[in-house]
Amino acid sequence: MRIWGKLIKDNRILKDIVIENCEEDTRTHKVFDSLEKMCNEFDLSRPIWLDATVAEFKLHSKCRFYMDNFIDSIDFDYLEIQVLEED
Repeated sequence: MRIWGKLIKDNRILKDIVIENCEEDTRTHKVFDSLEKMCNEFDLSRPIWLDATVAEFKLHSKCRFYMDNFIDSIDFDYLEIQVLEED
């Protein structure tokens, strides 16, 4: 599985990263693990999965984490994750 993470501000990509997870695990665990690695790379706290975020990810394999998803303040508009390739 490959997941692309992007920090967006004013419709521009500030930072991006692609995380590849080839472990034998469930899709959910791979997504959570990849998100944790992204947040460590971007030096962010992990966002909270709200019901709307989960629904968007289930539907499109893509979602955005806004200010409401983070406990700490953020200096970007949102973090977007998107599944590029699945096993």
